[in-house]
Amino acid sequence: MPLNIETFSNAVGGNAFYKAVTHPLAAGPARDLVTTLRANGPVAIYDPNNFLAAFDAVYPLERIELAGLFVQDLAQVGRVFRNHAARPITDLPQSRATTVLIAAFDAAASSAHIKPMMRDGASLVTFDQLRLPNDMLSDARRYLSNLNFATNFVFFRDAAGHHTRLVTTNYWGGYGGTGGYIWFRLFDAEGRELADWKETLPAANAAIVVDSRDVRARFSLPEFTGQLFVHVVGAAGHDIVKYALDTYGDAPEVLSCTHDANSWPASRYAGLPAPADDEEVVLWVQNSHPVTMDADEIGLNLMGDETVATLRKPLAPFATHRLSVADLLPRARWPQQIEIRAGKHMVRPRYEVVRKNGHSRMAHPNVEREDLKLDAKLPKLGARLGKGYILPAPILPVARYTSIVLPTPMSTAQAHLPVKLAVYDKDGHLLHEHAFGNLKRSDSVAVAANELVKGAMPGGYGHMELAYDFNAGDEADGWLHALFRFHDRETGHSAETSFGAHVFNTLVTYRDEPQSYKGPPPGLSTRLFLRLGPPTHDTLCHLIYPASLPWHALSDTTLTLMSAKGTEVAKRQFRIACGGSLLLRVNETFGADERSQAGEHGYCIVRDVTCRLFGYHGVIGPRAFSLDHMFGF
Repeated sequence: MPLNIETFSNAVGGNAFYKAVTHPLAAGPARDLVTTLRANGPVAIYDPNNFLAAFDAVYPLERIELAGLFVQDLAQVGRVFRNHAARPITDLPQSRATTVLIAAFDAAASSAHIKPMMRDGASLVTFDQLRLPNDMLSDARRYLSNLNFATNFVFFRDAAGHHTRLVTTNYWGGYGGTGGYIWFRLFDAEGRELADWKETLPAANAAIVVDSRDVRARFSLPEFTGQLFVHVVGAAGHDIVKYALDTYGDAPEVLSCTHDANSWPASRYAGLPAPADDEEVVLWVQNSHPVTMDADEIGLNLMGDETVATLRKPLAPFATHRLSVADLLPRARWPQQIEIRAGKHMVRPRYEVVRKNGHSRMAHPNVEREDLKLDAKLPKLGARLGKGYILPAPILPVARYTSIVLPTPMSTAQAHLPVKLAVYDKDGHLLHEHAFGNLKRSDSVAVAANELVKGAMPGGYGHMELAYDFNAGDEADGWLHALFRFHDRETGHSAETSFGAHVFNTLVTYRDEPQSYKGPPPGLSTRLFLRLGPPTHDTLCHLIYPASLPWHALSDTTLTLMSAKGTEVAKRQFRIACGGSLLLRVNETFGADERSQAGEHGYCIVRDVTCRLFGYHGVIGPRAFSLDHMFGF
């Protein structure tokens, strides 16, 4: 069963209470609180905000002598917790409790209200004893402000010739944040704390880089494979910690990139590919909580098949386990796809594909929604929404690369996927349409865009768009996803990424689309982060201008090269045709002197105030390349 915790709602966003009680620095005080309650019963619990069940899911309150559950809202009277039906707080004087727990933060007012109602000599405790130090709060006025928990997890490894590098920028400073720092805690595979440290937040828009080799040398650490917990203090504008994560190796065949981990655990993830005959697919299972994950809590099943094989091993708090898909599903083969039963124990995990030729790559599955229902209105919108939901992806130069799309069910409501694929050249001319039909949930159909156009691509590259095909079926919920795989026939290396569809570049809105990076829809502008590869490599950027309805004929796109300190070095302007794309190389776009001025940790910003672009970035080395979608802020 999934943990009984509320983590994220698409209506209200992240749940700060969940992050507050599972923060690594809150774990010790939370366990001490439970010990105190066990030793000082009977205990009456006042739960004004309905937080108690979530706390109990992480720090079980068994073996506590309960004297009653009390609530403020009369509508909550009768709610049951551990065989106790909730009573109104005005009944507290009738309780025999010698200890009262207020299951809330910022509980000073509540404490003052109920102290006169407590028995003489009774003690009062609250969740405030779990609070982080005051200097770790971005918003001192309200403890459960999401800005106080701008946190995330990072897959972090420095072992066996494999390294990781986190790259982002102080975009909080661009939203008015001043001062602050980042607090890091590194956990090894057993969940043990390897290192804690702080890094002062640099100037607004300056680069932030954390390399596993540097961390290992700084703290004289042995090899490690685990996770890095990141807490940004001084956040403003965004409570989400976004980053690009490069995985690279001592051997040139090891290269890939992925991005921020979507820091709210989900019950299910999907889009995990089964291995091809020459591959091993490894799911990195990482416990995101300060409580042991029991055996059989994590499981895998083929999409559309409810037979679940489980990991029969407990996992310590914050620990990491290498799970080979073949150990649980030995007959699974590409292009079959796998559903992860995660039980809200881990934030979006990473998977790694290791090939027999020595090449490896890393990517992530996506959150599979359990709260969605089919949208009967969507198929009827027709011309009002034009193409509707679009999932755009690159078609890399066809002379060298094979670009593959695999539609992936990403909602438990999706019994069928009526989808089609459109192929465009770089100037936005439609070259081919492919109808997948009304795919069943258990279907796994991968198509190579190159084969659809038989390698004939004006300009050499372009892009593809996956969309609903309401001629094939009418089951749709707006949560359309796919995995995109790219194979370099010259080096034998592959890269992959996955994402979901959005409505793009239209003034009409539907269900919070077109999404905006900040503020209400429609999102009609672009600010994308492009990290740069090391001097020995080049950086690619593939920008796509998708439009659900006709929009500006040409984009007005600026690529700005920034120094590591966040200052502008050079700027280039581009025009992308509506419905077209642009593939560029940074080393061809900016001269050597400009790149030198930007410095080792320089980066680029893609900006357009006229339209919303969708971007992919990657690093190209002598024998491997990486590719993932870009993030905006």
